[in-house]
Amino acid sequence: MMSNTRSFIDTTQPARTPGPALRARSWLRPFNPPLDDWRGLRVWLVGASSGIGEATAAALHARGAQVLVSARKAEALEHFVQQHPGAQAWPLDVTDEMAVARAATAILADGPLDLVVYCAGHYQAMRATDIDLADMHRHMAINYSGALNLMTAVLPAMVTRGQGHLSLISSVAGFRGLPKSLAYGPTKAALTHLAENLYLDLHPLGIGVSAIHPGFVQTPLTAGNNFQMPALLTPDQAALAMLQGWARGDFDIHFPRRFTRWMKLLRLLPYRLYFPVVRRFTGL
Repeated sequence: MMSNTRSFIDTTQPARTPGPALRARSWLRPFNPPLDDWRGLRVWLVGASSGIGEATAAALHARGAQVLVSARKAEALEHFVQQHPGAQAWPLDVTDEMAVARAATAILADGPLDLVVYCAGHYQAMRATDIDLADMHRHMAINYSGALNLMTAVLPAMVTRGQGHLSLISSVAGFRGLPKSLAYGPTKAALTHLAENLYLDLHPLGIGVSAIHPGFVQTPLTAGNNFQMPALLTPDQAALAMLQGWARGDFDIHFPRRFTRWMKLLRLLPYRLYFPVVRRFTGL
């Protein structure tokens, strides 16, 4: 004889809401699974022949990661491999969709990737009074479309595995419009927007996503700047900041914070204040 007693859930009682302590723990939870023990992890850095990419590859290799480096400059990659035993060089052009797909297929055939970092970038100062359309397209092809090529090549395997981390190196230049950043800034804004969308889609699947927002870093890309770059970092300092951000499980990894915090504050200003403030402090 069946009983009418509800033995599991009493639907007459209102559902309990999480208490303050539980809400606080949820709020403070890392955005991503922290990456702090690199021993044995496979990491692919695309755009790692110089600058931040090369420095980050070296830092990860020193911490025991199995490092794979890609870029167009095969000679620079071979030099890196010679200096870092066990590292692998995979020369490619990020704007070549099929080349990226072939490299990803071959790399994944040897095992899963724990972290993929898009480091490739192109920068040339440009203003609306001196537009170079061909170079604007080059910015888009390298800074954004190349990231799409890489993302498309590696994400299916990460989704199937339910594990992995994709990190995109954007820039504080993508926060808001800045002088001389007509070509560069919009591509970096697109990259940040892409990372935000990827996080929303992939976090529930167990896949980490992070957007890297460096300030000024001493690299071949910034060597041509003819203005004083505040809070300038070395590539090694940038690499360390990135590793610290991955260890914390951050989504937004920005550095140096004494500079990037001010850039974040500028994002909050209404246009009536933002435009004159930027003109005053840049002198442009």
